[in-house]
Amino acid sequence: MIRFHVHVHPGSRRHTVGGSHDGALIVHVRSRAVDLAATKETLSLLAEVFEVRPGAVTCVRGATNRTKSISIEGDDVVLTARLNQLLAD
Repeated sequence: MIRFHVHVHPGSRRHTVGGSHDGALIVHVRSRAVDLAATKETLSLLAEVFEVRPGAVTCVRGATNRTKSISIEGDDVVLTARLNQLLAD
């Protein structure tokens, strides 16, 4: 399992994951920050990008904030390598 922070940009024109903002992974989602829609879309998008089942991605802290603490269950080596690749984009 790995843990990291994401910085979410709700209401974006596109879905993207990549780059960093103060050490947090940048995630752009189309959903607005209403009724946790942006958080749910963020978790779904991260599951897709990290190629894990949706239930493996959890928001540990900050569900209503732009900066969230995320936990992903899986192979630490593979997940860390993918995270580092995304942060460098």
